[in-house]
Amino acid sequence: MRQSSVIARRLAAASVGLVVAAGAAACGPKDNDAKGAGGDSTPHKGGTLTVLNSVPQEDFDPARLYTSGGGNVPSLVFRTLTTRNRENGAAGAKVVPDLATDTGRPSENATVWTYTLKEGLKYEDGSPITSADIKYGIERSFAPELSGGAPYLRDWLSGAADYQGPYKDKKGLAAIETPDDRTIVFHLNKPEGEFPYLATQTQFAPVPKAKDTGTKYEEHPVSSGPYKVVENQNDGERLVLERNTHWSEDDQRKAYPDKIDVRSGLDSSVINQRLSASQGADAAAVTTDTNLGPAELAKVTGDKELASRVGTGHFGYTNYIAFNPTVKPFDNAKVRQAVSYAIDRSSVVNAAGGSALAEPATTFLPDQKSFGYTPYDLFPAGRTGDAAKAKELLKEAGYPNGLTVTLTHSNSKDFETSPEIATAIQDALKKAGITVKLQGLEDNDYRDKIHNVKTEPGFFLAHWGADWPSGGPFLAPIFDGRQIVKDGSNFNNGLLNDSSVNTEIDAINKLTDLDAAAKRWGALDRKIGEQALTVPLFHPVYKRLYGKDVKNIVISDWTGVLDISQVAVK
Repeated sequence: MRQSSVIARRLAAASVGLVVAAGAAACGPKDNDAKGAGGDSTPHKGGTLTVLNSVPQEDFDPARLYTSGGGNVPSLVFRTLTTRNRENGAAGAKVVPDLATDTGRPSENATVWTYTLKEGLKYEDGSPITSADIKYGIERSFAPELSGGAPYLRDWLSGAADYQGPYKDKKGLAAIETPDDRTIVFHLNKPEGEFPYLATQTQFAPVPKAKDTGTKYEEHPVSSGPYKVVENQNDGERLVLERNTHWSEDDQRKAYPDKIDVRSGLDSSVINQRLSASQGADAAAVTTDTNLGPAELAKVTGDKELASRVGTGHFGYTNYIAFNPTVKPFDNAKVRQAVSYAIDRSSVVNAAGGSALAEPATTFLPDQKSFGYTPYDLFPAGRTGDAAKAKELLKEAGYPNGLTVTLTHSNSKDFETSPEIATAIQDALKKAGITVKLQGLEDNDYRDKIHNVKTEPGFFLAHWGADWPSGGPFLAPIFDGRQIVKDGSNFNNGLLNDSSVNTEIDAINKLTDLDAAAKRWGALDRKIGEQALTVPLFHPVYKRLYGKDVKNIVISDWTGVLDISQVAVK
């Protein structure tokens, strides 16, 4: 929880700053109804699916991957105890069994979770998958040389904080028990009702100890899914997958194509051009990380056939203004409220690509049921800002003649902290008597500055994406006072350490009824919002082309991208 998902940033990378052709004719999975350009909606097995991506599928090792959602490629090779439901929209935000028979059986106040593996599970070589393999796969993710995965296990498992992996510590993790080949039991430090979500991450993929080659394992990881790796060039720049004939078929992955050819490191404009032309192998191609740009959207607007080949997705992601209340004048809540009232979300949305690519936000939680979304607008600015109310609050705060502040942002146009969005905020606040000086930094410098409590500015642009569709990984890293990191990367921007908030987070974490937990997360979002520590701006929307011979389009609210485990080609 102490780091924003790298995948989330990649998903949103092309959706802001550059795209100005809003309102383009595009349709999502419900509109397409699983039809390819030929009109035949029945998916069939066979053929080769090409994936054209800008970001290489690096570190293709289940220990090093942050989540299984990065373009959905990892889940073709690595099965986990649980997985996401492979359905369109909100239905796809549910967690379902994968290798396990259920989503987990909690006991001892959700501090112990027990799983039973399905019968007959096999690796690509036909050998059986056992609970010991899952335990070993988790343990190796603790090895320093295999770092990169999500940090939750180190925080959640009992006695795991200082564990260095099986290469150094042969005893293994006592917090994970495997009483027999099909049973695995996890002992946690504290109640975690969302453990079934965590069990979807690739660290829960089985790894046979005898086949572990350490840092070289990514070159040929042993498959438990429908496809196996037959070629890995230049650390994931090209990844070729073919059928795993020993795959124990599951009810989530359709695995229609015989072969999947993932080609990465491509320029986004080249990807969209190739998908638009849809010639040769590109007719059976998709992208999972490249949004449409201005030229492509303009072309789509006037082309009915192209419009039928655009998938629209939503991912749990919020772009916002962050305040550091230890820096003047933002130590005054009325100043923070004044900024909230002054924001012109229409201009911000336009700067982010228009209404086709960004939806205005007044809540920190995304507008999805699984997060516990509860509508509220505590400082109503309308569509274009309430400058009069902002001036009134500034006067009450002791600034009757306005004030001058500095807004820190990234100079990168590939992130939601772009200069265009900063300029839109600058223009809106000027109407309220707030003069905004812009401090643009190169992206690495920007991230280093805002995530260090010693250098964090008082007023800056930020964003957060969830590791799974729940309020927990959204609110806790940003607002739980116990997660303030004084000597490393800190994401609690407002340095909030409110005992009532911390207590409620703990109470919700005890709930194993995820629907009940979602409602509590929504209520907590509103409670935190009253402190005006952030100004939610917008949630990104993803629009991506796919080839004319691609069928069975499924885009869930879990990932927001086309799920290649469902795709069929002619």
